[in-house]
Amino acid sequence: MAENIRDLEDLRQRKKSVGTVELQGPNGQTRTVNLQELSAADAELVGKFGYKPVFKREFGYLSTFSFAVSISGLFSTVATTFSYPLYAGGASSAVWCWLISGAGCMCIACSVAELVSAYPTCGGLYYTVSRLAPKNWVPSISWITGWLNVLGQIAGLASSEYGAAQLLLAAASMGSDFTYLPTTGTIIGVMAGLTVITGLVNSLSTYWMEKMTKTYVLFHIAILVTCSIALLAKCDNRHNAKYVFTDVDSTSGWSPVGFAWLFGFLSVSWTMTDYDATAHITEEISNPEVKAPWAISLAMAFTYIGGFLFNIVLCFVMGDPASILESPMEQPVAQIFYNVLGKGGGVFFTVCAFFIIKFVTFTAMQSLARTVFAFSRDRLLPFSHVWVRINPTTQTPLYAVWISVFWAIAINLIGLGSYAAIAGVFNVTAIALDWSYCIPIACKMIFGQFEPGPWHMGRFSFAVNAYACIWTLFVTIIFILPTVRPVGGDTMNYAIVFLAAILVFAAIFWYLTGKKFYTGPLIEADIDENASGDLKDGSGSSGEYAPGKEVKEVPS
Repeated sequence: MAENIRDLEDLRQRKKSVGTVELQGPNGQTRTVNLQELSAADAELVGKFGYKPVFKREFGYLSTFSFAVSISGLFSTVATTFSYPLYAGGASSAVWCWLISGAGCMCIACSVAELVSAYPTCGGLYYTVSRLAPKNWVPSISWITGWLNVLGQIAGLASSEYGAAQLLLAAASMGSDFTYLPTTGTIIGVMAGLTVITGLVNSLSTYWMEKMTKTYVLFHIAILVTCSIALLAKCDNRHNAKYVFTDVDSTSGWSPVGFAWLFGFLSVSWTMTDYDATAHITEEISNPEVKAPWAISLAMAFTYIGGFLFNIVLCFVMGDPASILESPMEQPVAQIFYNVLGKGGGVFFTVCAFFIIKFVTFTAMQSLARTVFAFSRDRLLPFSHVWVRINPTTQTPLYAVWISVFWAIAINLIGLGSYAAIAGVFNVTAIALDWSYCIPIACKMIFGQFEPGPWHMGRFSFAVNAYACIWTLFVTIIFILPTVRPVGGDTMNYAIVFLAAILVFAAIFWYLTGKKFYTGPLIEADIDENASGDLKDGSGSSGEYAPGKEVKEVPS
């Protein structure tokens, strides 16, 4: 094990973490850990970041990459958001918005990967603020970053579960030859049931989560390729290339049409987001400072290129956009499957899209639960002492899992009153998550305290970081606007309402109690390199972690 730590030192060119540290539990009990006899990743987690290792590191290269791919759910998320570019500007919006917006999203993803490589903890980019901003600014900046990230992740999970319910019921409708058409109440009910299933899956141990995740990417790629080939082979009335790449047909009511065309960015940003989901499982990845950023960058590159090509395929075979937008299933891509491939093929690929988006929800909830755990470890959330508890059997934060289930269902219940409110959930996902990334990225550029990890962009870093922030500011303006005019209660974009609500709550919580006890993410412990102590297993803990307790140095 000591050799592993020396290898880590050579890799990261930082001081080695050796010696003994004392970990303090919730009731004042202490446990002494010898850093030389922990895994290299766990030793760094304790010695460099001041956190007690509580998760087993089961994720390797393939499962980490598969996890990063699954969070975007390309095949299914395009299926559930394809209507946005069609309403905005027709085929050209679907194609070119993906290419343009995807480039901005790739800059954000690479900037996130760079920070994750330097600071691999399950707090994600929220934690990096403690290393990138001046000490006096850390509490307030990390507070707002953390709350934006929580909002974005909950909204992302909720919207994915809603999309899963829509796809499943679209397949049922298709199978009945459209004699069955689901109501909003049915969609909400199915969504709630599916969210509970997601919670049950996430109640399994990391070992089983890793096994399930590992095979996902192969299934996803296979479905994406076979569906594209089948659509092109079976479609007898394809559009020509001029139509696909140049047709502009906006039905949004916005003028000029060129501005309306920009709303097509939403489909891309909702698909290519949650870049730091992989960061939230870094404490379950071996050698995370290399594997996590590698997975993030490659997974987003796959989503960028694959999404661009898949949108082109859909535009070639979609037929009349107006007819698929008026589909009784309210799922344009499912209608394309049915029109081109018939009932059997349509049901098959719609069900495949459902399974893929369910994998999205599995990984999104795993990421969210680890985020809730990490934020509670630093006392960012109310009732932190509850969400930080680790189940002794599964060694996972089950309370954090089930509070995530509760909020995902609760947010979607507003759909009973207005579908426009659900659309707002989709919109606020990209806004909240991308700003929770850009705040630390901006801190990195402004304050100059960044120490690169093994994965970094070198001399291109500043330019990529700057474009990521500028792009996020630009699309945020678009995403808070109504996508349809004239604006009424059923066409309002409620993303700004969700965003304002979480910011107001975070501000009130901060001024009432937060600023009295919250000092930001835990600060690095000072390790005595000559100390020696008792050997304890650092691969996982069956107890609870006391939020806010720092790692202590044991005198030699």
